[in-house]
Amino acid sequence: MHKKLIHNGQVITPEGILSNGYVYVVSGKIVGVGDGIIEVSDDVERIDAQGLYISPGFIDIHVHGGGGADFMDGTVEAFLKVAETHVNYGTTALSPTTLTSHVEDLFSILDAYAVANERNTKGAQFIGVHLEGPYFSMNQRGAQNPKFIRNPDPEEYKRILDYSDAIARWSAAPELPGALEFGKYVKSKGKILALAHTDAIYEEVLEGFNHGFTLATHFYSAMSGVTRRNAYRYAGAVEAGYLIDEMDVEIIADGIHVPAPLLQLVVKIKGADRIALVTDAMRSAGMPEGESVLGNIETGLKVLVEDGVAKLSDRSAFAGSVATADRLVRTMIREAKVSLEDAVKMMTATPARIVGLSEKKGSLEPEKDADIVLFDQDIQVKLTMVGGIVLHYQLNKQSK
Repeated sequence: MHKKLIHNGQVITPEGILSNGYVYVVSGKIVGVGDGIIEVSDDVERIDAQGLYISPGFIDIHVHGGGGADFMDGTVEAFLKVAETHVNYGTTALSPTTLTSHVEDLFSILDAYAVANERNTKGAQFIGVHLEGPYFSMNQRGAQNPKFIRNPDPEEYKRILDYSDAIARWSAAPELPGALEFGKYVKSKGKILALAHTDAIYEEVLEGFNHGFTLATHFYSAMSGVTRRNAYRYAGAVEAGYLIDEMDVEIIADGIHVPAPLLQLVVKIKGADRIALVTDAMRSAGMPEGESVLGNIETGLKVLVEDGVAKLSDRSAFAGSVATADRLVRTMIREAKVSLEDAVKMMTATPARIVGLSEKKGSLEPEKDADIVLFDQDIQVKLTMVGGIVLHYQLNKQSK
């Protein structure tokens, strides 16, 4: 039975911050959270938090890669590399996310996930695959490969969902022919359904919401806003996300994909309980800037990483994020002007609820998984613990 006591830190709890708090962990689970000093037996490993913040582990429900690897590489090694990269920045759980592709390539990725999920002992935990595409609007494709973009095909999507239980979420455009039937089927299988890369107007999004499209993938990015058709104005997917109170949104809070004024607007209207921060990171996350590849290393799109973001080679559009979870929290505090507690909630409790993991993750409470992050006032991560095991450690040696 492994026991750890993280003490002398500022514990971020659902009720507020404990200024001199502790978190007591036994066999990978939290068994106690409190303020002050707790007496424990001599066999307990003590970790002095040195006054740092003690936070729930960050949950990234939309990530493509990191550390030079991408899930579209389709190898076990790529999966493990991404997980091990992001754990260094406080991510304790993540959803491997795909891009538009051949069905056979998708099956290879799902096969790799199954093996990697068993071998993953040094990185962020996998919490199910997020299929991003291929059922998208061509006008809102972004950096997705247009060769693979198509309308929902019942024979195809039923075959895919039957192939693997690892699929947790599917993002698609709700206005496409057959999209509502697709959505109904996806929801019948207990999967999360999200709208993405969509040119829908408000009425189409609302109908989609009523058929299960309850989450907006990378809000504002590859998504319609107010538009005009034959002299008439129509509210778009962005406005629908605001008007539908029960719709959750995820935002790439790197300060570039969604600039500060829009980050502030999202928070003002939706609130921390309806916003999940996501990196949407590609392989260059955690790597030096320069040339890179979006998607599969052999067949993907060549891109340029500069100014903290991936761009198309001609710099005409963004081609992906290189953010890590700590950067998202830092950006929300500095640019969106939110409190530390709300920024952390959007990286922990809210995504946990969206993906149905609130009973196990997302907050520091007894009986939940011991997924814990220690960081300083600048959100520089000093320790990451996944299931009670320390996987990233940068504290002074004498404190452990």
